[in-house]
Amino acid sequence: MLYLVPTPIGNLEDITLRALRILKEVDLIACEDTRTSGILLARYEIGTPTISYHEHNERRRTPDLVERMQAGQRIALISDAGSPGISDPGFYLVRTCKQHDIPVEALPGPTAIIPALTVSALPAERFVFEGFLPVKKGRRSRLEALRDEPRTMVFYESPHRAAATMNQFADVFGPDRPAAVAREMTKKFEEVRRGTVGELAAFLEEQRRVRGEIVLVVAGAGVTMELWG
Repeated sequence: MLYLVPTPIGNLEDITLRALRILKEVDLIACEDTRTSGILLARYEIGTPTISYHEHNERRRTPDLVERMQAGQRIALISDAGSPGISDPGFYLVRTCKQHDIPVEALPGPTAIIPALTVSALPAERFVFEGFLPVKKGRRSRLEALRDEPRTMVFYESPHRAAATMNQFADVFGPDRPAAVAREMTKKFEEVRRGTVGELAAFLEEQRRVRGEIVLVVAGAGVTMELWG
């Protein structure tokens, strides 16, 4: 049995009672980084054995995990923060479990997508999650394919590329498109900025150094600043 267990994206209190119970009851916890996960596990006095499982070893590690589960062990997969499989390792293991008829259970829980979207004050009844854009090849074409997307768009981005990405948004979507930048969601220095794509690009460029995890939320085509009165 495989359990996909979301972990807090910042505030360690953002974990469910069910998640804590599962982490205590399973035979093994596969962690993106055992050191990072160790902080959470120590906080809740969870002594379950851990093993590293990340993008650089998932194909090598998966056969061993599958063999363990076929032998009757229960394994929980967690990432450093958020839900496994959402811009984090998980898809490959889940697919392999399906191929071997191993049950998979996904727990609901923290993710940066939803709080960033709902606090952005942009329409949230329909949205599209684009994750991380390609770093180089295919980046421009991905954005151009989204130019006429009517739904609100949500992106993940690294701090050092945030300003350049927002400038690309201005170039492709137009500088007057409403948007929001959400940084360090649920953490001590959480910050949300709203404005036009052009205004936010200028704001990010003015920062000496952008820190923390970044979520960029952009209004769909046809949405104007009149949305905010």
